[in-house]
Amino acid sequence: MTGKIEKNRSDYKRFRFAVAPMIDWTDRHCRFFHRQISRHALLYTEMVVADAVLRGDRDRLLGFDAAEHPVALQLGGSEPAKLAEAARIGASYGYDEINLNVGCPSDRVQSGAFGACLMREPALVGECLAAMAEAVDVPVTVKCRLGVDDQDTEEALDALADAAVAAGVAGIWVHARKAWLQGLSPRENREIPPLDYERVHRLKARLPDVFVGLNGGLGSLDAALPQLDRLDGVMLGRAAYNTPDELFGVDAAVFGEPARAPDYPALMAVMADYAERHLARGGRMAAVAKPMTGLFAGRPGARAWRRILTEESVKPAAGPEVIFRAFAALDLDRAAA
Repeated sequence: MTGKIEKNRSDYKRFRFAVAPMIDWTDRHCRFFHRQISRHALLYTEMVVADAVLRGDRDRLLGFDAAEHPVALQLGGSEPAKLAEAARIGASYGYDEINLNVGCPSDRVQSGAFGACLMREPALVGECLAAMAEAVDVPVTVKCRLGVDDQDTEEALDALADAAVAAGVAGIWVHARKAWLQGLSPRENREIPPLDYERVHRLKARLPDVFVGLNGGLGSLDAALPQLDRLDGVMLGRAAYNTPDELFGVDAAVFGEPARAPDYPALMAVMADYAERHLARGGRMAAVAKPMTGLFAGRPGARAWRRILTEESVKPAAGPEVIFRAFAALDLDRAAA
């Protein structure tokens, strides 16, 4: 094992909590917002296809605010040379990790023969990861499923993991469900195949020196924390996006920082300032408001908060004042009573 791989594996152990990569959700505005709530959570981009990195508008696809660190770039693809070059470009932008998607079940990735389809081709996954690891100095990781369709999950996950370890990955994140590529929609693939956390526990027991993290079905921070007794990391997806208040407890519960009460007025001010900068670059207010709508879920005034952000942020002249109007509609005093 090279010194680079050893160092990356050792360093990667600090990433005990992450927000999952989610297409159409975890864009740069979402990540900036989440970073204001947790200082230490590892944040992921949406999946970016390697071909897009090589041929597309790189600043639009890969640009991010320095405040987002630690932040990981997730790539999609199945050609080692292209993935290596995309990883090299991503590392040049300053990402703290490059991750390969071996779990997305969408029609788009099936037509491109990557994502969850690669669970059937562990040797190719190993080639892709090895090329990526050789191309960059930052940790390279993989996010996968238990298997696809009729695969035996014991054999499929072990084969994928063994190929990844041999390629020099720093960590393996496992969405603890199979993916059914025929007969289920991408949304159904997030809900219908049964969860099997014990299968991920067995993988960790078999690979004690390799970072193994869990994703899938973790609906809250409280639900995720017990998994850290048996695994190296936990990853929240929809729960982090739909109820971002969950992230306020991460730094204390996972990283040992002193507990702190949410400072919502300060959060509004930071996000308004961020929105002002985004608008000055020609952006839209709705893009900044979108990931904020789940904040305050279940509290008095939450419906008004969501409505104002959603309806007013899309207006042509909308600006940061929308955030303050939505915040004023809340009744946090009654919520705290």
